[in-house]
Amino acid sequence: MKNLVILTGMSGAGKSVALESLEDMGYFSIDNLPVPLLPKIVEMMQSTNEHMHDVALSIDLRDRKFFSQLVPVINELITEKEMRTSIVFLDASDSKLISRYKETRRSHPLNDNVTLSEAIQNERQLLKDVKKVSSYIIDTTDLSTKKLKENISNYLNYDRNEGFTVNVLSFGFKHEIPKDADIMFDVRFLPNPFYVEELRPKTGLDEDVYNYIMQFKDTDIFYNKFVELLNFTLPLYVKEGKTQLNIAIGCTGGQHRSVALAERISNYLRTRHTYRVNTIHKEVHRALDDE
Repeated sequence: MKNLVILTGMSGAGKSVALESLEDMGYFSIDNLPVPLLPKIVEMMQSTNEHMHDVALSIDLRDRKFFSQLVPVINELITEKEMRTSIVFLDASDSKLISRYKETRRSHPLNDNVTLSEAIQNERQLLKDVKKVSSYIIDTTDLSTKKLKENISNYLNYDRNEGFTVNVLSFGFKHEIPKDADIMFDVRFLPNPFYVEELRPKTGLDEDVYNYIMQFKDTDIFYNKFVELLNFTLPLYVKEGKTQLNIAIGCTGGQHRSVALAERISNYLRTRHTYRVNTIHKEVHRALDDE
């Protein structure tokens, strides 16, 4: 079943953070959608476009002219049988909203010759009917960004393991070092197939090169210690709210040792965990040069 999440609520209550969280969960995200376009989005979701399977969008009072149309549109969407519609309303205390506006120095959307406190009260009055039909109300007064994201994912029963991506990259130190690596290991301490004549023109993707590297005791010790470290740390990265981890394994030229280890580590993660795992070999297609 397709999923539509509509984020609305008080200005300054955290809709932008919530929308970013849904985008990290794989939702197609749209910020500040005009209400008249909402039926068009539903039509697109009902088509065969797989990119519009799960959609999250935010609607707020910047769209004042059409906001009164939102409740009737929502009532129609709720009856749609082929799509699950969730209305998430974000709220916060007046004092917290005032504090956030003072911190950001932004202007309230209803700040038309009235005080900030009056603008907030006017907004509450305009939103009362929308709040009544909301599926889930989140009070963000005392919520950190991390806790708000957890609330969203828990409400939608989102499996954060499945949304977490591990990129395992092989590279050569004699070339450019990956700048976005979160974890980097140098495996140049392992025996080098470059100095075995029949293995030199091949890469770590070839079975005989792979087997040559894996036959050594030091390779096995390193591999077992490294995956043990990953088994401990990856769930903690997920718990912390990280959505992606880049692991870089480097050797001299990036064609033999690092490639073989990246393959073995990636295959292990795919069988042991439910994370998305991508394997990237940065140098494997380069012309063979001296390792």
